[in-house]
Amino acid sequence: MIRVVVDDVAFVAADAIVRPATASLEPTTPALRRLEQVGGEPFWKQLNVQHELAPGSAVVTGAGDLPSEFVIHVIISSPGEPVSTATVRRALTSAIQRATDWQLAHLVIPPLGTGAGNLSIEDAAAVMMAVLDETLGQARFPTQVTLVVETEEDKQVFESYVGRMSR
Repeated sequence: MIRVVVDDVAFVAADAIVRPATASLEPTTPALRRLEQVGGEPFWKQLNVQHELAPGSAVVTGAGDLPSEFVIHVIISSPGEPVSTATVRRALTSAIQRATDWQLAHLVIPPLGTGAGNLSIEDAAAVMMAVLDETLGQARFPTQVTLVVETEEDKQVFESYVGRMSR
């Protein structure tokens, strides 16, 4: 089941929040810094990496004080590889694999790859919904996805793609 809501991703409860990040686990937009603020010290202390992570990968950490138990950090860019539909596709696929591995039933996901100079909301919705359409029917987990957007206009874009899914 997929639903789309207008909310702040830092306050939506689930088993895990999918957090778009850079290769050094930095947030990709200023709005995502809110996760660090709400998650508090127990969360942001886990964001140190020894070396850069590969774009398209996903890693799981605890969520600190966030209303989820875990955060799945999806790496959508690095200094040598900017955000693209390809990195978003690989990263979201990796997130679904982590959710399956960890048996996480409910994921909260903001638009991946959007922000200044990155993907449009339409491009993000198209690639994300294609990945979800391909993977959700094949995997036991997750069973529920909540897409959290910032505006009613963004909600309409994502809902139009949800309506086109094959399931």
